[in-house]
Amino acid sequence: MKYISTRNASHAVSGVEAILTGISPDGGLFVPESFPQVSLEKIKEMEEMTYAERAAYVMGLYLDEFSEEELLAIANRAYDRFDDEDACPLTKVDDGLFVLELWHGPTFAFKDVALTVLPQLISSCREKKGEKMKTLVLVATSGDTGKAALEGFKDVAGTEIMVFYPDEGVSDMQKLQMITTGGENTYVAGIRGNFDDAQTAVKTIFTDPAVAEELKEKGYVMSSANSINWGRLLPQITYYFSAYADMLSSGEIKEGEKVNFCVPTGNFGDILAGYYAFKMGLPVQKLLCASNINNVLTDFFNSGEYDASRDFHKTISPSMDILISSNLERLVFEMVDRDGDKVKELMSELKETGKYEIPLSVIRRSFGVFSAGFADEEETMESMYNTFDEYGYVIDPHTAVGLSVYDNYLMITGDQTPVVILSTASPYKFAQDVYEAVGESRVEDPFKAVKKLHSLTGMEIPNGISALETAEPRFTDVLKKSEIKQKVMERVEKA
Repeated sequence: MKYISTRNASHAVSGVEAILTGISPDGGLFVPESFPQVSLEKIKEMEEMTYAERAAYVMGLYLDEFSEEELLAIANRAYDRFDDEDACPLTKVDDGLFVLELWHGPTFAFKDVALTVLPQLISSCREKKGEKMKTLVLVATSGDTGKAALEGFKDVAGTEIMVFYPDEGVSDMQKLQMITTGGENTYVAGIRGNFDDAQTAVKTIFTDPAVAEELKEKGYVMSSANSINWGRLLPQITYYFSAYADMLSSGEIKEGEKVNFCVPTGNFGDILAGYYAFKMGLPVQKLLCASNINNVLTDFFNSGEYDASRDFHKTISPSMDILISSNLERLVFEMVDRDGDKVKELMSELKETGKYEIPLSVIRRSFGVFSAGFADEEETMESMYNTFDEYGYVIDPHTAVGLSVYDNYLMITGDQTPVVILSTASPYKFAQDVYEAVGESRVEDPFKAVKKLHSLTGMEIPNGISALETAEPRFTDVLKKSEIKQKVMERVEKA
């Protein structure tokens, strides 16, 4: 399997190269040359597989440089770190309504599903390529990716990892998880600005030939742990197949029956993995793209215009507070019939004007699997309350956005297709907002909120959340986005 750039379809690299470099030198993202097909019979076989076996099978379809044994060993090591025997358990909440819990990993967010795998993939790729230089992993995060990447790459030989987050744009728990992280090869800094500022600064460093050359002289090559890296996106495809196999095995659906997936998303990586699963043959009726009031994706799917030149809102679902959704470029590549020059033109328009447009007729005709909606803050709070009140089930604000969007979709369409809501984080990562929604009042102290939420719901508190109360911060830097490049060079000099 070869991988091509979204901005130059003639530039093809191996899976090893795509994972190690993270982003194409032309600024494009790597995508597979084709989508391998998975038969209904094979999906049926997945019923008897462990989650790690399912992951090894799906990844093996794309990574022919790896043996099945290598990938299974990687998947077993990754998912042995999860607190549930099934890394991504499917919970039935009501008839036809299921929640896919993606937060049973070491940092209690869906990013763990991929970021426990990616460091091992990078290490294996380094060995296969005979790479002698160290790998510098740069990460921009809107909250959950940062800690998951730090945990995954912590003390991994031959790597340095630097994470940048919006200083006032993450929850208290998210920030504490990052700034208290261990590891001799880790660095964390807040950014004065929002996630888009951090992401743009990191992408600028990646595509600067002078920076790459200077790092090379110091013995480093750059890579990314964001979902712009194919090795981050690939493991996420598995949980769509896994959820379907679990519904089959429990008798909730019949072989070949279509399912809806509702995905809360900001950077578009999570739902893009679902689209790739659909392209591979998974029976999907609709992929519901759920946004908060930073609803740039909703407007795109409903109008064809992607317009990031709008007010930015800080919300109670901060991991979705994004206006420049990097992974959408991969879908746009498909929308323009894999014309790299056209993608380059559109991304140039985005950079210069803050917007670009795809004909709505193209979206509706060829990409009708997507539907999009958004939930405002009040609707998100109501969704958390209603889900607990009606089902006794506790959800975080991002999952609540998904459920709210699905409820609106159901009311408008009457579509009774079974739906899987992707649950992206433990409620305890956002305990203040969750308790305010399901309890009686707001508690400003995050750890008091955790205890009150536990007392009210009986939901087990993860040890990693409890331990944060006494953890000492290691990282206190808050930078301007213009200072990120200098900090990267300083870190390399010290390492």
